[in-house]
Amino acid sequence: MTRYILLTALIALGIVNCKGQASFQEALQKTFIAFDSTQDYQKKVDAGNKFSMISKKWGSEWSTHYYNAYSKGILSYMEKDEAKRDAYLDEADKELDEAISLIGKDNDETYVLRGMLANARMAVKPQARWQKYGKVFDENLDKAKELNPNNPRIYHLKGMSKFFTPKMFGGGKKAAFPYFEKADGLFAKESTEDITKPYWGKTTNAYMFEQSKGDD
Repeated sequence: MTRYILLTALIALGIVNCKGQASFQEALQKTFIAFDSTQDYQKKVDAGNKFSMISKKWGSEWSTHYYNAYSKGILSYMEKDEAKRDAYLDEADKELDEAISLIGKDNDETYVLRGMLANARMAVKPQARWQKYGKVFDENLDKAKELNPNNPRIYHLKGMSKFFTPKMFGGGKKAAFPYFEKADGLFAKESTEDITKPYWGKTTNAYMFEQSKGDD
Protein backbone atom coordinates (compact mmCIF):
# COMPACT_ATOMS: atom_id res chain seq x y z
CA MET A 1 0.00 0.00 0.00
CA THR A 2 2.83 2.38 0.88
CA ARG A 3 4.50 1.70 -2.46
CA TYR A 4 1.21 2.30 -4.25
CA ILE A 5 0.70 5.64 -2.49
CA LEU A 6 4.29 6.70 -3.26
CA LEU A 7 3.95 5.71 -6.92
CA THR A 8 0.67 7.60 -7.23
CA ALA A 9 2.23 10.69 -5.65
CA LEU A 10 5.19 10.56 -8.03
CA ILE A 11 2.93 10.22 -11.06
CA ALA A 12 0.78 13.13 -9.87
CA LEU A 13 3.88 15.25 -9.31
CA GLY A 14 5.09 14.41 -12.81
CA ILE A 15 1.75 15.46 -14.29
CA VAL A 16 1.84 18.77 -12.40
CA ASN A 17 5.39 19.44 -13.58
CA CYS A 18 4.49 18.68 -17.19
CA LYS A 19 1.49 20.98 -17.01
CA GLY A 20 3.64 23.75 -15.51
CA GLN A 21 6.21 23.34 -18.22
CA ALA A 22 3.58 23.31 -20.94
CA SER A 23 1.87 26.38 -19.53
CA PHE A 24 4.99 28.55 -19.61
CA GLN A 25 5.78 27.39 -23.13
CA GLU A 26 2.24 28.07 -24.25
CA ALA A 27 2.35 31.54 -22.69
CA LEU A 28 5.67 32.29 -24.40
CA GLN A 29 4.46 31.00 -27.76
CA LYS A 30 1.22 32.97 -27.67
CA THR A 31 2.97 36.17 -26.59
CA PHE A 32 5.74 35.79 -29.15
CA ILE A 33 3.22 35.40 -31.98
CA ALA A 34 1.37 38.52 -30.79
CA PHE A 35 4.64 40.45 -30.56
CA ASP A 36 6.10 39.24 -33.84
CA SER A 37 2.96 39.61 -35.96
CA THR A 38 2.37 43.33 -35.46
CA GLN A 39 4.19 46.55 -36.27
CA ASP A 40 1.84 48.62 -34.13
CA TYR A 41 3.93 50.16 -31.37
CA GLN A 42 1.29 49.97 -28.63
CA LYS A 43 0.52 46.34 -29.42
CA LYS A 44 4.24 45.61 -29.23
CA VAL A 45 4.39 47.34 -25.85
CA ASP A 46 1.42 45.32 -24.59
CA ALA A 47 3.04 42.07 -25.68
CA GLY A 48 6.35 43.22 -24.19
CA ASN A 49 4.60 43.78 -20.86
CA LYS A 50 3.27 40.22 -21.05
CA PHE A 51 6.81 38.95 -21.57
CA SER A 52 7.78 40.80 -18.38
CA MET A 53 4.98 39.12 -16.44
CA ILE A 54 5.90 35.71 -17.84
CA SER A 55 9.55 36.17 -16.82
CA LYS A 56 8.43 36.98 -13.27
CA LYS A 57 5.94 34.10 -13.04
CA TRP A 58 8.36 31.53 -14.43
CA GLY A 59 11.57 33.11 -13.23
CA SER A 60 13.52 29.85 -13.12
CA GLU A 61 13.16 29.31 -16.88
CA TRP A 62 15.97 30.91 -18.88
CA SER A 63 13.83 31.32 -22.00
CA THR A 64 11.33 33.58 -20.25
CA HIS A 65 14.11 36.06 -19.46
CA TYR A 66 15.59 35.64 -22.93
CA TYR A 67 12.35 36.60 -24.67
CA ASN A 68 11.77 39.47 -22.28
CA ALA A 69 15.23 40.78 -23.20
CA TYR A 70 14.51 40.27 -26.89
CA SER A 71 11.24 42.21 -26.72
CA LYS A 72 12.85 45.14 -24.93
CA GLY A 73 15.57 45.28 -27.57
CA ILE A 74 13.01 45.50 -30.37
CA LEU A 75 10.97 48.11 -28.49
CA SER A 76 14.09 50.23 -28.11
CA TYR A 77 14.41 50.41 -31.90
CA MET A 78 10.78 51.56 -32.15
CA GLU A 79 10.84 54.12 -29.32
CA LYS A 80 11.69 57.73 -30.24
CA ASP A 81 12.74 59.11 -26.87
CA GLU A 82 16.46 58.49 -26.27
CA ALA A 83 16.16 58.07 -22.51
CA LYS A 84 13.37 55.52 -22.89
CA ARG A 85 15.35 53.65 -25.52
CA ASP A 86 18.30 53.28 -23.17
CA ALA A 87 15.97 52.32 -20.33
CA TYR A 88 14.56 49.49 -22.44
CA LEU A 89 18.09 48.31 -23.14
CA ASP A 90 19.10 48.51 -19.48
CA GLU A 91 16.21 46.15 -18.72
CA ALA A 92 17.11 43.93 -21.68
CA ASP A 93 20.72 43.59 -20.50
CA LYS A 94 19.55 42.64 -17.02
CA GLU A 95 17.14 40.03 -18.34
CA LEU A 96 19.72 38.53 -20.69
CA ASP A 97 22.24 38.32 -17.84
CA GLU A 98 19.61 36.41 -15.83
CA ALA A 99 19.00 34.03 -18.73
CA ILE A 100 22.74 33.33 -19.06
CA SER A 101 23.01 32.80 -15.30
CA LEU A 102 20.28 30.17 -15.43
CA ILE A 103 21.86 28.39 -18.41
CA GLY A 104 25.25 28.49 -16.73
CA LYS A 105 27.13 29.82 -19.76
CA ASP A 106 26.67 31.68 -23.02
CA ASN A 107 25.45 29.89 -26.12
CA ASP A 108 25.08 31.04 -29.73
CA GLU A 109 21.63 32.49 -29.08
CA THR A 110 22.74 34.57 -26.10
CA TYR A 111 25.71 35.89 -28.08
CA VAL A 112 23.39 36.78 -30.98
CA LEU A 113 20.99 38.60 -28.70
CA ARG A 114 23.85 40.39 -26.96
CA GLY A 115 24.97 41.55 -30.40
CA MET A 116 21.50 42.76 -31.26
CA LEU A 117 21.26 44.72 -28.02
CA ALA A 118 24.66 46.31 -28.68
CA ASN A 119 23.44 47.40 -32.11
CA ALA A 120 20.28 48.84 -30.55
CA ARG A 121 22.40 50.74 -28.01
CA MET A 122 24.50 52.15 -30.85
CA ALA A 123 21.37 53.14 -32.78
CA VAL A 124 20.29 55.50 -29.98
CA LYS A 125 23.25 57.80 -30.73
CA PRO A 126 25.09 56.40 -33.77
CA GLN A 127 27.75 59.09 -34.15
CA ALA A 128 28.73 58.96 -30.48
CA ARG A 129 28.49 55.21 -29.97
CA TRP A 130 29.43 53.41 -33.18
CA GLN A 131 33.05 52.79 -32.24
CA LYS A 132 32.25 51.19 -28.88
CA TYR A 133 29.09 49.27 -29.66
CA GLY A 134 29.97 48.44 -33.25
CA LYS A 135 32.89 46.44 -31.89
CA VAL A 136 30.69 44.72 -29.28
CA PHE A 137 28.19 43.85 -32.03
CA ASP A 138 30.84 42.24 -34.23
CA GLU A 139 32.56 40.40 -31.38
CA ASN A 140 29.36 38.78 -30.17
CA LEU A 141 28.27 37.66 -33.62
CA ASP A 142 31.73 36.21 -34.21
CA LYS A 143 31.46 34.24 -30.95
CA ALA A 144 28.01 32.99 -31.97
CA LYS A 145 29.36 31.90 -35.34
CA GLU A 146 32.16 29.92 -33.67
CA LEU A 147 29.54 27.94 -31.72
CA ASN A 148 26.97 27.58 -34.50
CA PRO A 149 27.75 28.90 -37.99
CA ASN A 150 24.26 27.82 -39.13
CA ASN A 151 22.40 30.20 -36.83
CA PRO A 152 20.40 32.37 -39.29
CA ARG A 153 20.14 35.29 -36.86
CA ILE A 154 23.88 35.92 -37.19
CA TYR A 155 23.53 36.72 -40.90
CA HIS A 156 20.19 38.45 -40.47
CA LEU A 157 21.71 40.93 -38.03
CA LYS A 158 24.79 41.43 -40.20
CA GLY A 159 22.47 42.13 -43.12
CA MET A 160 20.49 44.65 -41.09
CA SER A 161 23.69 46.40 -40.09
CA LYS A 162 24.92 46.56 -43.68
CA PHE A 163 21.54 47.69 -45.03
CA PHE A 164 21.38 50.72 -42.74
CA THR A 165 25.05 51.64 -43.12
CA PRO A 166 25.64 54.37 -45.75
CA LYS A 167 26.97 53.08 -49.05
CA MET A 168 30.09 55.27 -48.73
CA PHE A 169 31.01 53.28 -45.60
CA GLY A 170 30.51 49.86 -47.17
CA GLY A 171 26.80 49.47 -46.59
CA GLY A 172 23.65 49.57 -48.70
CA LYS A 173 21.36 47.07 -50.40
CA LYS A 174 24.00 45.23 -52.41
CA ALA A 175 26.24 44.80 -49.38
CA ALA A 176 23.33 43.51 -47.28
CA PHE A 177 21.83 41.16 -49.87
CA PRO A 178 24.23 38.18 -49.42
CA TYR A 179 23.62 38.15 -45.69
CA PHE A 180 19.83 38.23 -46.00
CA GLU A 181 20.04 35.55 -48.69
CA LYS A 182 22.12 33.25 -46.50
CA ALA A 183 19.86 33.86 -43.50
CA ASP A 184 16.81 33.10 -45.64
CA GLY A 185 18.16 29.68 -46.56
CA LEU A 186 19.01 28.86 -42.95
CA PHE A 187 15.66 30.09 -41.64
CA ALA A 188 13.95 27.70 -44.07
CA LYS A 189 15.65 24.77 -42.32
CA GLU A 190 14.86 25.96 -38.81
CA SER A 191 12.03 24.43 -36.78
CA THR A 192 9.44 26.73 -35.21
CA GLU A 193 7.83 24.05 -33.04
CA ASP A 194 9.76 24.64 -29.81
CA ILE A 195 9.58 28.22 -28.50
CA THR A 196 12.47 27.49 -26.09
CA LYS A 197 14.72 27.12 -29.16
CA PRO A 198 14.70 30.72 -30.46
CA TYR A 199 13.65 31.23 -34.06
CA TRP A 200 12.93 34.96 -34.16
CA GLY A 201 13.94 37.00 -37.20
CA LYS A 202 12.44 34.95 -40.03
CA THR A 203 9.59 37.35 -40.86
CA THR A 204 11.77 40.46 -40.76
CA ASN A 205 14.50 38.78 -42.76
CA ALA A 206 12.07 37.77 -45.51
CA TYR A 207 10.93 41.39 -45.81
CA MET A 208 14.47 42.78 -45.81
CA PHE A 209 15.60 40.14 -48.31
CA GLU A 210 13.08 41.53 -50.78
CA GLN A 211 14.01 45.11 -49.95
CA SER A 212 17.69 44.46 -50.59
CA LYS A 213 17.16 43.20 -54.13
CA GLY A 214 18.08 45.58 -56.95
CA ASP A 215 20.27 48.64 -57.04
CA ASP A 216 21.00 50.92 -54.09
